[in-house]
Amino acid sequence: MNILAIETSCDETAIAILTRKGNHCTLHAHQVASQIALHTQYGGVFPMMAKREHSRNIVPLFLETLKEAGVFTESKKSSGWKTRTVAKITKLLEREPEMLELFLKEIPRLQKPKIDRITVTVGPGLEPALWVGINFAKALSYVWGIPLVPVNHMEGHVLSIFPQESKTEFTITKMATPAISLLVSGGHTELVLVKGVGKYSVVGKTLDDAAGEAFDKVARMLGLPYPGGPEISRLAESIRDSISHGEIKKTITLPRPMIHSDNLDFSFSGLKTAVLYLIKKLGDLNEATKKEIACEFENSAIEVLVTKTMKAVKKYKAKSVIVGGGVSANKHLRIVLTRACKEYGIEATFPTKTLTTDNAIMIGIAGSFGKKVRSTSKKLLASGNMSL
Repeated sequence: MNILAIETSCDETAIAILTRKGNHCTLHAHQVASQIALHTQYGGVFPMMAKREHSRNIVPLFLETLKEAGVFTESKKSSGWKTRTVAKITKLLEREPEMLELFLKEIPRLQKPKIDRITVTVGPGLEPALWVGINFAKALSYVWGIPLVPVNHMEGHVLSIFPQESKTEFTITKMATPAISLLVSGGHTELVLVKGVGKYSVVGKTLDDAAGEAFDKVARMLGLPYPGGPEISRLAESIRDSISHGEIKKTITLPRPMIHSDNLDFSFSGLKTAVLYLIKKLGDLNEATKKEIACEFENSAIEVLVTKTMKAVKKYKAKSVIVGGGVSANKHLRIVLTRACKEYGIEATFPTKTLTTDNAIMIGIAGSFGKKVRSTSKKLLASGNMSL
């Protein structure tokens, strides 16, 4: 099947075209328009600003994706659409006027590509942003008669482990199940019991801040730019070996929230607050102190994530661990969790680093397993708090 995939759950507009034949997949195109530069100046993502940028970006990005895939073809018909078609599209996209204008200008001149299904993220995420992708998918589905598949963003992260770096050909291999999936990002931190594709149970989740959100907020406290995760890790890595070898004396200790609790839930709000109180106590921070705070914070957060993941592995007798989400790119997490799984005799699988962030490839993979619906389906609603 030929799949068009659309992802707009947060601050990255992403579109991909791929083909799945059996368990073999070919990636034809993948385009991403990131909003990081825009949101950096505000220290975080503003939903309505993200929605506006998605509306501006999605049609041009779609055209670029078609060109990359080699399926951008001008329509031979010059008469355009009938009045009722224009009216329907206008109604569908009435809340995204910039996208509506570009859609009516660009899409009628295109010849319908060979697409068998359109897959689109419907949640979880920022609802204003999600609606842009959903409405764009609905409009394409209507004018081209292509069925839609609603996709859970978190399932996309579970299945993001299959594509390989810089390769257009990949295979959807059989997962060693039951598996525990650690899904950890700026908006989500949860442990999922995976019994197979489409068979998921959330067994643990954060009670407050997501781990990635805590990284961003601590980075802001330290005067580091957004997104904060990579910046925290950069500082932490610069002194971790020196601390472990005793070359630098450790002077800071932060709590490991809920690490000994009986359940599999997380809490990072208290850790973030502990950093805040520490900074207030210390006053002006020099570079060396910032590095030590970053290192101890990262050590604490990763220790909690790994300890809870391994508790879940033991409880459910998991045969593998799957990691997904933006924080899965964290070097220290990869090292510590891989080591813990190896000691337990199982493998930890991570996505390639380019696919740890939001992308349309994982939405296409997840959508290749999903059920097709019509553009008028009630399942095509944005759900910011959707769970697996």
